[in-house]
Formats: sequence, C-alpha cells, structure tokens
Amino acid sequence: MTSAELYTAYKTKMQKIADVKYASAVLQWDQETYLPPKGNDFRGRQIATLSEIAHQQFTDQKTGDLLNALTERDDLNLLEKRNVERSLEDYTRNKKLTSDFVRKMSETVNRSYHAWAKAGTENCFATFQQPLDELIQLKKQEADMLGYEQHPYNALMDEYDKGLTVATVDKIFSDLKPQLLDLLGFIKNKPQVDDSFLRQYFKREDQWNFGMEILKRMGFDFEAGRQDISLHPFTTNFNNSDVRVTTRVDTHDFGNMTWSCIHEGGHALYEQGLPGEQYGLPLGEYCSLSIHESQSRVWENCIGRGLPFWQHNFPLLQSLFPKQTEGLTINNFYRSINKVAPSLIRTEADELTYHFHVMIRYEIEKMLIEGTIATKDIPAFWNEHYQQYLGVTVPDDKRGCLQDIHWSHGSFGYFATYSLGSMYAAQMYAAIEKKNPSIGEEISIGNNTGILNWLKENIYRHGRYFSSGGLCRQATGEELQSTYFINYATEKYTQIYSG
Repeated sequence: MTSAELYTAYKTKMQKIADVKYASAVLQWDQETYLPPKGNDFRGRQIATLSEIAHQQFTDQKTGDLLNALTERDDLNLLEKRNVERSLEDYTRNKKLTSDFVRKMSETVNRSYHAWAKAGTENCFATFQQPLDELIQLKKQEADMLGYEQHPYNALMDEYDKGLTVATVDKIFSDLKPQLLDLLGFIKNKPQVDDSFLRQYFKREDQWNFGMEILKRMGFDFEAGRQDISLHPFTTNFNNSDVRVTTRVDTHDFGNMTWSCIHEGGHALYEQGLPGEQYGLPLGEYCSLSIHESQSRVWENCIGRGLPFWQHNFPLLQSLFPKQTEGLTINNFYRSINKVAPSLIRTEADELTYHFHVMIRYEIEKMLIEGTIATKDIPAFWNEHYQQYLGVTVPDDKRGCLQDIHWSHGSFGYFATYSLGSMYAAQMYAAIEKKNPSIGEEISIGNNTGILNWLKENIYRHGRYFSSGGLCRQATGEELQSTYFINYATEKYTQIYSG
C-alpha cells in the first residue's frame, strides 16, 4: 500500500472509533441532563458497552500494525506525521489496559456518579464512600497497569496533561502559595468590598436569558451547540459543530450562573474552534486539560471579571434587572464581582483563594492513590485543611467533600490543571495585550474579534500538535511562568482594594 492509502485506512479507522466514543458521550451528556432516574442502570450498561467496544477497536493488533507501518514512512506531511505519533502514544498507553478493565471502570463510574448525586441530596458522605472506594482501588490498579516513575499519581496526571508529574506540581504550588498569601495579607488589611448586590433575588428565567445572551456575545455559536441545566456545570462535545455546555441557577446568587456560563463558554469556544477536518484524529482534539482550562480562565477571569467586558455588558444587566441594579454603578459592580474572601465552594471562589481549594483536592488525591489516607478519612482531612488553608469551617458534607463531581467520574489527576490553567491564561492574555495594546478598548465596545482571532491562530487550530509547554512557547514565546499570574493578580487587586 502507498503511504496515502495507509493514512486513509488509519484515518477511516480512527474516525469510526471516534463515532463510538462520541455516541457514548451523547449518552453521558443525557445522563447528567435529562435521563429519568429509573434509566440509570441500563444507561450505565450502554455506556460501558460502548466504552468497551471503542477500546477493543483501538487496541486491536491491526491498529498497532497500521500505526507502526505509518511511522516507517518518510513521505507523510508534518500534520499527518504528528497525528500518527500521537495516536501511537495513545495506543501504547491504552494497550496496557484490558477491555474487561475498561468495562469494569465504566460500570463503577456509573454507580459512583449516581451514589454521589444521591449523597448530595442526602447531605451524607457515607452514601458515596463505598462506591468511591471501589473506584479508587481501580484507579490504583490503573496506575500500576500503565506504569510510572517515582509516584503512582504521575500515571493518572499524565492522562490529563502529558508529562505532568507530582514533582512539577509540588514545586509550582510551593512557589505560588507564599505569593498568594502575601497578596491575601494585603487585602485582609483593607476595607472589604460590598458584594451584597449579587445575593438579591434574581428570577430564574431572567438569569437564564442573561446567560444565553452573554454566551452569544462571547461568540458561542448556537447553530453548533446548546446550553442546558445540570447539577455541576460542564462542557462536552461530539464534534466541533455540536458542543454542549451546562450551567446551574441559584435565584439568590447571581454570580453562580453568570460565571459558570462564561467559564463553560470559554471551554466551548475552544471545542468549536478545533479543526473539523481532523475529526477523530489527535489534531482535532484539545491539547491538554491544563490548556483547556486556560481557555475557560481567559474568558472567566481575564475578560469576564474585567472592567472592559462590563462596560459593554452592564447595560444589558441593568435592562434585565432594573430593580436589583438601581443605584449600582459599574465601578461598584466591578469591585463586587472581584471580592476576595475565603469560601466553601470552589466553583464560586475568587481568583486568589481558588487555588487553595485546588491544593486541598490535589493533596487528598495524591494521598488516596499512594494509600496514606483511606476513603473514610476524606471528610476529616477536608474539613481540617479548609480551616487551615482558608480559615473556614465546613458545616456539612454537601458544602464540603461532596461538592465536586470529578471523583464520581473517576477523574483522578485532574485538579492541578485548574491552577495551571489560570497561570497559562494570565500568560496568554499578557501576550494578547502585548500584540494588541488596544484589546481592552475593543472588548469595551463588544468587539471580541481580536481575542477570538488570537485564540484561533495560536491555540485552537493546533489541536494536539504541541504539548502544553510547547504550545505555551509557540503562543507566548516563553515557558510557563507563574509570575504572569502573580503580576496580573497583584495589579488588579491592589487597584480594587486601594480604591
């Protein structure tokens, strides 16, 4: 066979596997949005079957033979060669997991998710403890099957950001923590910002309409996606022309829905911007979850909590909520949405204390996987460290260790990417401002073309061509530097708390 024929066979096979995976993803999206409760068990079976089929198709010997044959060809173009390289990396990793293990993991995740949802309703961690423990044992087994150096948690983090290690994250957090504490110490000695505006009564339907309009103004294409309600906001995609976001609405917390819409909208714009011609192939997929998170953070924080964004969108807020905004100036609104104060809920935390939420989860996950704490120890460890790191007392499990959905999905190795995403976002936004010093003025009149064009050119179109670090160098000219985030945060919050 010619190289062109081999590559066409590879592309056809990968796209068929993608069809199966995305069919499963549709079922998972439905599971968290519209599935009737009695459908849980059969849905778990359906998802497990599709996961097993996709794994079997990808890891069969014919796939390996095809990939190995393509690696020996010297006439592939750069994009074709990188697709094959990335697919071979994925094949090698997945080959280490048996189809039986993949099915068992999927079935356990399904039970775990529904136990987590029930535990939240009952406000009782004990309901979730046993299913979670079964899942953790499987994640330990997965780490052993995949293999690792130095720490078993490295094998799990590698799934979300290739090459990320405990040593790297420990150093990042040890450098970040004292600088955050210094900034928080400065803020603590200043008069606190009044954010009571955010906790008035906001009608559910009006909030929904506001969030939908904000997504449109960001550039989200509703011809290629939709928004729905779920217990925990998330983004999923089945191709770049079908991207789903979800949010949740609290009638007495305006910020809850607004910034989940902006956050998930950032994820969705990335998915909609990936090259459709690479469907099913690595270059049609996101770079890593650290980079994915950077896209949500650019929009949620650098833009969505910035004054220019609200210079354009504040009139919309006033028109939909005239009573709640009566007497509210845009400057006071800007300060209120950037209030810094320790809190219980990670997704509602400010830009600074947010990282301590991540650090606590990261430490728990590391210890669970290495076996130094047991599942039953989670609530006590969580509550102790929320008091130690944030100075807040956790009143119950629902607002404590049950608040995140990630563990119920088996997503161990994920949380550090949230903090890394914030650092990548600050560095990327600095690069955008350097290239276009008038970007703030453009955003203030509702023109997001400059932002979107930069992201399309420097992030979206590359798919998985680069590693996280390689993409950062390509986009910003430098390795990841936490100083960009610290400088951004220091300048922003010194101004807010000195005003």
